[in-house]
Amino acid sequence: MIERPDVNALMAGELGQFLQGQVSVREEARAKTRNRYFLSAVVLLPILAFVWFTPLGDFRIFLTMAGGMGAFWWSNLPVMAAKKETKSGINAAIAQALGLNYQHDCDAGAGFTRAKAHKMFPGYSRSNFEDLWSGDMQGLPFTLHEAHLEQQQGSGKNRRWVTVFRGPVITIGFARDFHATTLVTRSGHHKKFLFFGEADEITVDGQVLQKADMVHPHFEDAFTVFTTDQTEARYLVHPAYIERLIALENAFQGKDIKTLFKDGELTIVLKAENMFESGAIDHTRDREMVETCVNQFMAMADLCAQLNEMER
Repeated sequence: MIERPDVNALMAGELGQFLQGQVSVREEARAKTRNRYFLSAVVLLPILAFVWFTPLGDFRIFLTMAGGMGAFWWSNLPVMAAKKETKSGINAAIAQALGLNYQHDCDAGAGFTRAKAHKMFPGYSRSNFEDLWSGDMQGLPFTLHEAHLEQQQGSGKNRRWVTVFRGPVITIGFARDFHATTLVTRSGHHKKFLFFGEADEITVDGQVLQKADMVHPHFEDAFTVFTTDQTEARYLVHPAYIERLIALENAFQGKDIKTLFKDGELTIVLKAENMFESGAIDHTRDREMVETCVNQFMAMADLCAQLNEMER
Protein backbone atom coordinates (compact mmCIF):
# COMPACT_ATOMS: atom_id res chain seq x y z
CA MET A 1 0.00 0.00 0.00
CA ILE A 2 1.16 3.57 -0.62
CA GLU A 3 1.69 5.82 2.36
CA ARG A 4 -1.17 8.13 3.27
CA PRO A 5 -0.26 11.85 3.17
CA ASP A 6 -0.32 13.61 6.54
CA VAL A 7 -3.05 16.26 6.31
CA ASN A 8 -1.62 18.16 9.31
CA ALA A 9 1.78 18.35 7.63
CA LEU A 10 0.20 19.48 4.35
CA MET A 11 -1.79 22.25 6.04
CA ALA A 12 1.27 23.40 8.02
CA GLY A 13 3.46 23.58 4.93
CA GLU A 14 3.32 25.10 1.46
CA LEU A 15 -0.27 24.01 0.89
CA GLY A 16 -1.45 25.89 3.97
CA GLN A 17 0.38 29.01 2.78
CA PHE A 18 -1.14 28.67 -0.68
CA LEU A 19 -4.65 28.31 0.74
CA GLN A 20 -4.15 31.34 2.96
CA GLY A 21 -3.31 33.34 -0.14
CA GLN A 22 -6.39 31.96 -1.88
CA VAL A 23 -8.71 33.47 0.76
CA SER A 24 -8.52 36.94 -0.80
CA VAL A 25 -8.66 35.47 -4.32
CA ARG A 26 -11.93 33.72 -3.53
CA GLU A 27 -13.40 36.76 -1.76
CA GLU A 28 -12.65 38.89 -4.82
CA ALA A 29 -14.21 36.23 -7.07
CA ARG A 30 -17.41 36.22 -5.02
CA ALA A 31 -17.58 40.03 -5.18
CA LYS A 32 -17.14 39.96 -8.97
CA THR A 33 -19.87 37.35 -9.28
CA ARG A 34 -22.29 39.43 -7.22
CA ASN A 35 -21.54 42.47 -9.39
CA ARG A 36 -22.10 40.46 -12.56
CA TYR A 37 -25.47 39.21 -11.29
CA PHE A 38 -26.52 42.81 -10.67
CA LEU A 39 -25.28 43.96 -14.09
CA SER A 40 -27.00 41.02 -15.79
CA ALA A 41 -30.29 41.92 -14.16
CA VAL A 42 -29.95 45.59 -15.15
CA VAL A 43 -29.24 44.70 -18.80
CA LEU A 44 -31.29 41.54 -19.29
CA LEU A 45 -34.60 42.32 -17.58
CA PRO A 46 -35.54 45.29 -19.82
CA ILE A 47 -34.60 43.29 -22.92
CA LEU A 48 -36.72 40.30 -21.84
CA ALA A 49 -39.62 42.62 -20.95
CA PHE A 50 -39.51 43.95 -24.51
CA VAL A 51 -39.27 40.41 -25.94
CA TRP A 52 -42.41 39.32 -24.09
CA PHE A 53 -44.39 42.15 -25.66
CA THR A 54 -43.45 41.07 -29.20
CA PRO A 55 -45.37 38.47 -31.29
CA LEU A 56 -42.62 35.85 -31.15
CA GLY A 57 -44.72 33.04 -29.66
CA ASP A 58 -42.83 30.15 -28.12
CA PHE A 59 -39.54 31.66 -29.28
CA ARG A 60 -39.85 34.04 -26.34
CA ILE A 61 -39.41 31.10 -23.98
CA PHE A 62 -36.24 30.05 -25.77
CA LEU A 63 -34.82 33.59 -25.66
CA THR A 64 -35.65 33.89 -21.96
CA MET A 65 -34.00 30.57 -21.09
CA ALA A 66 -30.96 31.29 -23.27
CA GLY A 67 -30.54 34.76 -21.76
CA GLY A 68 -30.92 33.47 -18.20
CA MET A 69 -28.48 30.61 -18.71
CA GLY A 70 -25.96 32.90 -20.42
CA ALA A 71 -26.17 35.45 -17.60
CA PHE A 72 -25.79 32.72 -14.98
CA TRP A 73 -22.73 31.27 -16.73
CA TRP A 74 -21.06 34.66 -17.24
CA SER A 75 -21.77 35.75 -13.67
CA ASN A 76 -20.26 32.61 -12.19
CA LEU A 77 -17.04 32.65 -14.25
CA PRO A 78 -14.97 34.36 -11.50
CA VAL A 79 -16.10 31.87 -8.85
CA MET A 80 -15.51 28.90 -11.14
CA ALA A 81 -11.99 30.14 -11.95
CA ALA A 82 -11.17 30.63 -8.25
CA LYS A 83 -12.47 27.16 -7.35
CA LYS A 84 -10.45 25.58 -10.17
CA GLU A 85 -7.27 27.38 -9.04
CA THR A 86 -7.80 26.30 -5.43
CA LYS A 87 -8.62 22.73 -6.40
CA SER A 88 -5.52 22.46 -8.62
CA GLY A 89 -3.31 23.70 -5.77
CA ILE A 90 -4.76 21.22 -3.27
CA ASN A 91 -4.62 18.23 -5.59
CA ALA A 92 -1.10 19.07 -6.76
CA ALA A 93 0.10 19.19 -3.13
CA ILE A 94 -1.53 15.83 -2.36
CA ALA A 95 -0.01 14.31 -5.51
CA GLN A 96 3.45 15.61 -4.56
CA ALA A 97 3.10 14.01 -1.11
CA LEU A 98 2.26 10.73 -2.86
CA GLY A 99 5.22 11.02 -5.25
CA LEU A 100 2.83 11.54 -8.18
CA ASN A 101 2.12 14.32 -10.68
CA TYR A 102 -1.21 16.13 -11.01
CA GLN A 103 -2.74 18.33 -13.68
CA HIS A 104 -6.32 19.57 -13.85
CA ASP A 105 -6.79 19.66 -17.63
CA CYS A 106 -5.84 16.62 -19.68
CA ASP A 107 -6.67 14.70 -22.84
CA ALA A 108 -8.28 11.29 -23.28
CA GLY A 109 -5.05 9.36 -22.66
CA ALA A 110 -3.95 5.86 -23.63
CA GLY A 111 -6.09 4.17 -20.97
CA PHE A 112 -9.29 5.78 -22.22
CA THR A 113 -8.41 5.03 -25.85
CA ARG A 114 -7.78 1.37 -25.01
CA ALA A 115 -11.00 1.11 -22.97
CA LYS A 116 -13.01 2.73 -25.76
CA ALA A 117 -11.57 0.29 -28.32
CA HIS A 118 -12.76 -2.56 -26.09
CA LYS A 119 -16.32 -1.16 -25.81
CA MET A 120 -16.07 -0.31 -22.12
CA PHE A 121 -18.06 2.93 -22.58
CA PRO A 122 -21.54 3.65 -23.94
CA GLY A 123 -21.93 5.65 -27.15
CA TYR A 124 -21.40 9.38 -26.71
CA SER A 125 -21.33 12.64 -28.69
CA ARG A 126 -18.86 14.73 -26.70
CA SER A 127 -16.26 14.16 -23.98
CA ASN A 128 -14.37 16.02 -21.31
CA PHE A 129 -11.40 14.90 -19.20
CA GLU A 130 -9.84 16.31 -16.03
CA ASP A 131 -7.91 15.50 -12.85
CA LEU A 132 -4.97 13.50 -14.17
CA TRP A 133 -2.85 11.77 -11.52
CA SER A 134 0.22 9.98 -12.90
CA GLY A 135 3.53 8.46 -11.88
CA ASP A 136 4.69 5.25 -10.23
CA MET A 137 2.69 3.38 -7.62
CA GLN A 138 4.72 0.77 -5.80
CA GLY A 139 7.14 0.70 -8.71
CA LEU A 140 4.43 0.30 -11.37
CA PRO A 141 3.32 2.95 -13.88
CA PHE A 142 -0.01 4.47 -12.84
CA THR A 143 -2.50 6.96 -14.29
CA LEU A 144 -5.93 8.01 -13.10
CA HIS A 145 -8.17 10.65 -14.62
CA GLU A 146 -11.88 11.38 -14.79
CA ALA A 147 -13.95 11.14 -17.95
CA HIS A 148 -17.31 12.82 -18.55
CA LEU A 149 -19.17 11.54 -21.62
CA GLU A 150 -22.40 13.05 -22.92
CA GLN A 151 -24.83 12.16 -25.67
CA GLN A 152 -27.16 14.56 -27.43
CA GLN A 153 -30.76 13.41 -27.20
CA GLY A 154 -34.10 14.75 -28.40
CA SER A 155 -34.69 17.22 -31.20
CA GLY A 156 -35.70 20.81 -31.68
CA LYS A 157 -36.43 22.65 -28.45
CA ASN A 158 -36.25 19.30 -26.59
CA ARG A 159 -32.64 18.69 -27.63
CA ARG A 160 -30.39 18.28 -24.62
CA TRP A 161 -27.08 16.84 -23.47
CA VAL A 162 -27.36 13.76 -21.25
CA THR A 163 -24.49 12.29 -19.21
CA VAL A 164 -23.97 8.65 -20.19
CA PHE A 165 -20.75 8.12 -18.23
CA ARG A 166 -18.86 9.93 -15.51
CA GLY A 167 -16.11 8.32 -13.51
CA PRO A 168 -12.45 7.40 -13.18
CA VAL A 169 -10.35 5.69 -15.83
CA ILE A 170 -7.36 3.99 -14.23
CA THR A 171 -4.37 2.22 -15.75
CA ILE A 172 -1.70 0.48 -13.74
CA GLY A 173 1.16 -1.79 -14.74
CA PHE A 174 0.28 -5.34 -13.73
CA ALA A 175 2.49 -7.17 -11.27
CA ARG A 176 2.02 -10.58 -12.89
CA ASP A 177 2.93 -11.57 -16.44
CA PHE A 178 0.09 -12.23 -18.87
CA HIS A 179 -0.09 -12.46 -22.65
CA ALA A 180 -3.77 -12.68 -23.58
CA THR A 181 -6.53 -10.07 -23.64
CA THR A 182 -9.11 -10.49 -20.89
CA LEU A 183 -12.14 -8.25 -20.31
CA VAL A 184 -14.25 -8.39 -17.14
CA THR A 185 -17.69 -6.76 -17.27
CA ARG A 186 -20.88 -6.82 -15.28
CA SER A 187 -23.10 -9.71 -16.45
CA GLY A 188 -25.47 -8.85 -19.27
CA HIS A 189 -23.39 -6.03 -20.73
CA HIS A 190 -22.86 -7.80 -24.07
CA LYS A 191 -26.05 -9.26 -25.50
CA LYS A 192 -26.55 -11.80 -28.25
CA PHE A 193 -28.08 -10.76 -31.55
CA LEU A 194 -31.66 -9.55 -30.99
CA PHE A 195 -30.83 -9.42 -27.26
CA PHE A 196 -31.63 -13.09 -26.56
CA GLY A 197 -29.28 -13.85 -23.69
CA GLU A 198 -25.61 -13.02 -23.28
CA ALA A 199 -23.12 -13.21 -26.13
CA ASP A 200 -20.76 -16.19 -26.26
CA GLU A 201 -18.09 -14.11 -27.99
CA ILE A 202 -17.39 -10.48 -28.82
CA THR A 203 -15.13 -8.75 -31.31
CA VAL A 204 -13.21 -5.80 -29.87
CA ASP A 205 -10.15 -3.97 -31.17
CA GLY A 206 -9.78 -6.52 -33.98
CA GLN A 207 -9.77 -9.52 -31.65
CA VAL A 208 -12.37 -12.19 -30.96
CA LEU A 209 -12.82 -12.75 -27.22
CA GLN A 210 -14.63 -15.90 -26.07
CA LYS A 211 -16.82 -16.04 -22.99
CA ALA A 212 -14.77 -17.77 -20.29
CA ASP A 213 -16.09 -20.82 -18.47
CA MET A 214 -15.07 -19.81 -14.95
CA VAL A 215 -14.42 -22.41 -12.28
CA HIS A 216 -16.43 -20.37 -9.75
CA PRO A 217 -19.88 -20.32 -11.37
CA HIS A 218 -21.58 -18.35 -8.55
CA PHE A 219 -19.52 -15.30 -9.60
CA GLU A 220 -20.97 -15.49 -13.11
CA ASP A 221 -24.23 -14.07 -11.75
CA ALA A 222 -22.38 -10.78 -11.17
CA PHE A 223 -19.60 -10.73 -13.80
CA THR A 224 -18.79 -12.12 -17.22
CA VAL A 225 -15.27 -12.69 -18.49
CA PHE A 226 -14.32 -12.56 -22.17
CA THR A 227 -10.82 -13.63 -23.14
CA THR A 228 -8.44 -14.89 -25.80
CA ASP A 229 -7.03 -17.45 -23.34
CA GLN A 230 -9.38 -19.37 -21.03
CA THR A 231 -6.60 -20.73 -18.80
CA GLU A 232 -4.98 -17.36 -18.27
CA ALA A 233 -8.36 -15.74 -17.55
CA ARG A 234 -9.00 -18.19 -14.72
CA TYR A 235 -5.52 -17.42 -13.36
CA LEU A 236 -6.16 -13.67 -13.38
CA VAL A 237 -9.82 -13.52 -12.33
CA HIS A 238 -10.18 -15.45 -9.08
CA PRO A 239 -12.77 -15.12 -6.26
CA ALA A 240 -10.68 -12.64 -4.27
CA TYR A 241 -10.34 -10.48 -7.39
CA ILE A 242 -14.12 -10.39 -7.86
CA GLU A 243 -14.61 -9.44 -4.20
CA ARG A 244 -12.18 -6.54 -4.66
CA LEU A 245 -14.05 -5.33 -7.74
CA ILE A 246 -17.25 -5.21 -5.72
CA ALA A 247 -15.43 -3.43 -2.86
CA LEU A 248 -14.18 -0.79 -5.30
CA GLU A 249 -17.73 -0.20 -6.56
CA ASN A 250 -19.10 0.04 -3.03
CA ALA A 251 -16.37 2.40 -1.81
CA PHE A 252 -17.43 5.04 -4.30
CA GLN A 253 -21.11 4.19 -4.56
CA GLY A 254 -20.29 3.37 -8.15
CA LYS A 255 -21.59 0.85 -10.61
CA ASP A 256 -20.89 -0.94 -13.88
CA ILE A 257 -17.20 -1.54 -13.13
CA LYS A 258 -15.14 -3.06 -15.94
CA THR A 259 -11.51 -4.15 -16.08
CA LEU A 260 -9.24 -5.03 -18.97
CA PHE A 261 -5.98 -6.99 -18.99
CA LYS A 262 -4.10 -5.88 -22.09
CA ASP A 263 -0.49 -5.15 -23.08
CA GLY A 264 0.87 -5.72 -19.57
CA GLU A 265 -1.50 -3.21 -17.97
CA LEU A 266 -4.73 -3.34 -16.00
CA THR A 267 -7.32 -0.76 -17.08
CA ILE A 268 -10.23 -0.04 -14.73
CA VAL A 269 -13.39 1.90 -15.62
CA LEU A 270 -16.04 2.78 -13.04
CA LYS A 271 -19.18 4.91 -13.11
CA ALA A 272 -19.12 7.19 -10.07
CA GLU A 273 -19.89 10.70 -8.87
CA ASN A 274 -17.50 13.55 -9.65
CA MET A 275 -14.39 13.05 -7.51
CA PHE A 276 -11.44 15.13 -6.30
CA GLU A 277 -13.51 18.34 -6.22
CA SER A 278 -11.40 19.87 -3.47
CA GLY A 279 -11.77 23.55 -4.42
CA ALA A 280 -14.42 25.11 -2.16
CA ILE A 281 -15.21 28.81 -2.50
CA ASP A 282 -15.69 28.91 1.30
CA HIS A 283 -12.17 28.99 2.76
CA THR A 284 -13.39 27.66 6.14
CA ARG A 285 -13.91 24.28 4.42
CA ASP A 286 -10.34 23.99 3.12
CA ARG A 287 -9.15 21.40 5.63
CA GLU A 288 -12.34 19.37 5.17
CA MET A 289 -11.86 19.39 1.39
CA VAL A 290 -8.19 18.34 1.69
CA GLU A 291 -9.14 15.43 3.97
CA THR A 292 -11.95 14.35 1.62
CA CYS A 293 -9.65 14.37 -1.39
CA VAL A 294 -6.97 12.39 0.47
CA ASN A 295 -9.56 9.84 1.61
CA GLN A 296 -11.00 9.47 -1.91
CA PHE A 297 -7.62 8.98 -3.53
CA MET A 298 -6.30 6.60 -0.89
CA ALA A 299 -9.41 4.42 -0.99
CA MET A 300 -9.12 4.23 -4.77
CA ALA A 301 -5.36 3.58 -4.71
CA ASP A 302 -5.52 0.92 -1.99
CA LEU A 303 -8.29 -1.01 -3.72
CA CYS A 304 -6.54 -0.76 -7.09
CA ALA A 305 -3.34 -2.07 -5.50
CA GLN A 306 -5.31 -5.01 -4.10
CA LEU A 307 -6.54 -5.84 -7.60
CA ASN A 308 -2.88 -6.27 -8.49
CA GLU A 309 -2.16 -8.80 -5.73
CA MET A 310 -1.81 -12.52 -6.15
CA GLU A 311 -4.60 -14.74 -4.84
CA ARG A 312 -3.69 -15.93 -1.37
